[in-house]
Amino acid sequence: MKNIFTPLFLLVFITTAWSQKVEIPVDTTVTTNHSVTINSENIDYTATTGMQPLWNNDGEPIASLFYTYYKRSDVKNTENRPLVISFNGGPGSASVWMHVAYTGPRVLKIDDEGYPIQPYGIKENPHSILDVADIVYVNPVNTGYSRPIPDEDGKVDRKKFFGVQADIKYLAEWLNTFVSRNKRWLSPKYLIGESYGTTRVSGLALELQNSQWMYLNGVILVSPTEIGIDRDGPVGIANRLPYFAAAAWYHDALPADLQNRELEDLLEEVESYTINELTPVLVKGGFTETAKKEEAAEKMAYYSGISKEVILQNNLDVDYRFFWKELKRKDGVTVGRLDSRYLGIDAKEAGDSPDYNAELTSWLHSFTPAINHYLRQDLNFETDLKYYMFGPVHPWDRSGDNSGENLRQAMAQNPNLDVMIQSGYFDGATTYFNAKYTMWQMDPSGKMKDRLSFKGYESGHMMYLRAEDLKNANDDIREFIEKSLPKEGAPAKY
Repeated sequence: MKNIFTPLFLLVFITTAWSQKVEIPVDTTVTTNHSVTINSENIDYTATTGMQPLWNNDGEPIASLFYTYYKRSDVKNTENRPLVISFNGGPGSASVWMHVAYTGPRVLKIDDEGYPIQPYGIKENPHSILDVADIVYVNPVNTGYSRPIPDEDGKVDRKKFFGVQADIKYLAEWLNTFVSRNKRWLSPKYLIGESYGTTRVSGLALELQNSQWMYLNGVILVSPTEIGIDRDGPVGIANRLPYFAAAAWYHDALPADLQNRELEDLLEEVESYTINELTPVLVKGGFTETAKKEEAAEKMAYYSGISKEVILQNNLDVDYRFFWKELKRKDGVTVGRLDSRYLGIDAKEAGDSPDYNAELTSWLHSFTPAINHYLRQDLNFETDLKYYMFGPVHPWDRSGDNSGENLRQAMAQNPNLDVMIQSGYFDGATTYFNAKYTMWQMDPSGKMKDRLSFKGYESGHMMYLRAEDLKNANDDIREFIEKSLPKEGAPAKY
């Protein structure tokens, strides 16, 4: 009997194992109908979730990208209806963050400062920009449900997806297909990217123009990276101080005369000192006069909430990670990297960096259950694929990052293209002052500075998690879109 049943058992086992292989949906959509109240107006809309393929030159699918597309139902003619194309960062991060916490019609159930609460879930977003624009949230390869499709040998050419240039090139191709399928070629188009997503959309602005002949009306950079603009050396060291001051202000770590001031008023003073006094001192490095060095350390201590002695021990070069550990060391806690309002507890109070990022663990606490439930139960997208909050995209080829220059070039070629930067003052990863510096350096001629704007918020990397800034930041996007739409019949020319 043993010899009879063993082959049969193996056949059943193999068949079952094969049938349980997780399949990658290559080209599929699910559309559901919804409504939301935005600024006291009821908005009916459709939500389309799906997988759209990316093809190689032979017309064979090499990846399938997951997206969610929100479209207002009562707009029949979309030629004047803006389309906002949304990317998050990482690289390797899904589009979940801005999707269910910022611009979309549903947002997380969190408290007013952004901390997780249970039961988890989502609720209506009364501040969504869906009243003025349709939105598509795109997940690059190996984020969300997006996946590469192996060739006939079961291999994936990682060089096609995982690098600054590769990422921009294939996403531009994918967007051409999306815009064509959804009949949005006549629509005004906007890119919004957060964190590394700002590198992505800065590069895409020119790639879409040059390779897809698709011209944009606006690019929104949320908590931008350096986008290829150099700030190493003394400038990079000096530029940390305004963020240090903001974080210290939030934690009541400054002298009373500073602590009692409005944050933006205080930061204006710190920025002026950073540009006009601190940077020249740092430029001289070890040849700085002792008295000047002492004076700079004292002023840095005054603005940063950490001691003059510690600053001198670091030769005025106070690293971010050390600051996150040092600011509240006496209280036995660390402050967060992406949002320094958040606190963490380390195994030891000693050391020069925190054990973990307090803010990120808090965010994953609320985002992960919410997006998995929302996509399946509310938007009816069923799959056994794991939703990658952070996917396997490394090593990432960072060579050839000229994204800031590419964005400048796109603006120069397209008189209708405007750019807005949004930053949280308590973001220690992509600091608000570095974002300002990026804006100042992006157009050295100054001829396009009236098309560049900056908005700051009393929050962190994801400023929209704070209820007050969810409203303010969405209102700023809404205003940016309305102002950047050209008047009907107005030519695009200098």
